[in-house]
Amino acid sequence: MTPRLSLSNIEKSFGPLKVLHGVSLTVEPGEVHGLLGENGAGKSTMLNILCGVLRATAGQIAVDGTEVTIATPRDAAAAGIAMIHQELQQVPELTVAQNIFLGASLRRAGGAFVDRRAQEAEARRLLAELDPGIDVTAKVKTLRVAQRQIVEIAKALRANARLIAMDEPTSSLTPSEFDRLCEVIERLTAQGVSIIYVSHKMDEVFRLCRSATILRDGRFVSRVALPETPVQKVIESMVGRELAHAEHRSFATAEPMMKVSGLGRGTAVRDVSFTLHKGEVLGIAGLVGSGRTELLRLLAAVDAADGGTVEIEGRVIAGSSPRARIAAGLGLVPEERKRDGIIRHRPVTSNVGLASMPRFSRFGMIRRAALRRRSEELMREVNLRPFDVTRPIGSFSGGNQQKAIIGRWLAADSRILLFDEPTRGIDVGAKAEIYDLIEKLAAEGRGVIVVSSELTEVIRLSDRVLVMREGALSAELGQGEISEASIARAAIPAN
Repeated sequence: MTPRLSLSNIEKSFGPLKVLHGVSLTVEPGEVHGLLGENGAGKSTMLNILCGVLRATAGQIAVDGTEVTIATPRDAAAAGIAMIHQELQQVPELTVAQNIFLGASLRRAGGAFVDRRAQEAEARRLLAELDPGIDVTAKVKTLRVAQRQIVEIAKALRANARLIAMDEPTSSLTPSEFDRLCEVIERLTAQGVSIIYVSHKMDEVFRLCRSATILRDGRFVSRVALPETPVQKVIESMVGRELAHAEHRSFATAEPMMKVSGLGRGTAVRDVSFTLHKGEVLGIAGLVGSGRTELLRLLAAVDAADGGTVEIEGRVIAGSSPRARIAAGLGLVPEERKRDGIIRHRPVTSNVGLASMPRFSRFGMIRRAALRRRSEELMREVNLRPFDVTRPIGSFSGGNQQKAIIGRWLAADSRILLFDEPTRGIDVGAKAEIYDLIEKLAAEGRGVIVVSSELTEVIRLSDRVLVMREGALSAELGQGEISEASIARAAIPAN
């Protein structure tokens, strides 16, 4: 069978820096092929070359047996290649139909005006098999993330794409939305469309892909048949070392650290009460929309509560501002790291000092040497890679950005840390490091609350799990009671 896509000995250099070293990849017609590796392995560079954002320094690209030159996104589209980016490339204020035909509008006779009705009719036809419930006249900004991804797939099909690359497509999807995406992918592959699937979530990769190419440090490592390859072996090939399978370790004590009573905000969070103990990792589970993130935002005073109290180490925190909660020892590691957690173009030092800048200031002037020394101490503790606190934080991988945010709260001497989706968009090697850091915080006697959509993560980290449903607590599970089944039973409404 002639491969749908063949990349041979692809190289890419940025000046003297070589980031891809003769990488090869083959995808068959109708195949879902995984592209795996840690952050920095070269996956994004490969995809950007494939879709024409970057041009390879050397190597050959062939589609259905014919060698092609891809220098621009237009070249990629002409070759039948489309890409669905992790950050969706859409215009929120335009309608679904307008986004599907963005850059390739249908014109009325004479070509002076866009044929809106023809575009909407064609958009409905394209969406009929993918998700007929999507209104083609609705603005894209009103859709859920899963629906917006379906719109991108429809756009690719409108351009007659024979190969679709998907970069972290499920980072913001619920489990049911992922199931729906799987159905769409299965329908596409049955029609002969090939998929390149990039994800850090191994359960997804093994469910969808029959084969995968593994990259490490810009080099081809191996092509693996996934049904015959253990997950642990795939992960070890990605990281280049053996990862010990760590069991949950508990450092929880009986000493109360934070008491929350009757906390609420409208219907999003309703009358929530619980106690966090010293050295405890308290997991909060539930479906997307159950109130998990909203609860953390209330605890950190990012949003104002309608009622309830938060007591830390025996003292009720009167202030309802983030500054008051930070002063009381609370630190929030937010879900949307790039949007809410970092200042991308500022160095690691500035980002580490954000919550504690008065400690590094005198007479209104920042003591930069003191800030740099403390930042270097903390970044050694959390194993920042590469170790350079003067680099803009936006140039680091997601896992290393997360380490810097944790360092921020260590610099502020925070005793309680709130983690919202702590490993979203983080590769398997960095994920293990984040788990170790969370356990280290607990071992030091800090209190930790973890919200995660990954049940395996909640189970791995938590001493105790609170389950939320429709804004309220529906269950409290102690050690010996925590399982995927028990969490799911408590999270899903009875009817």
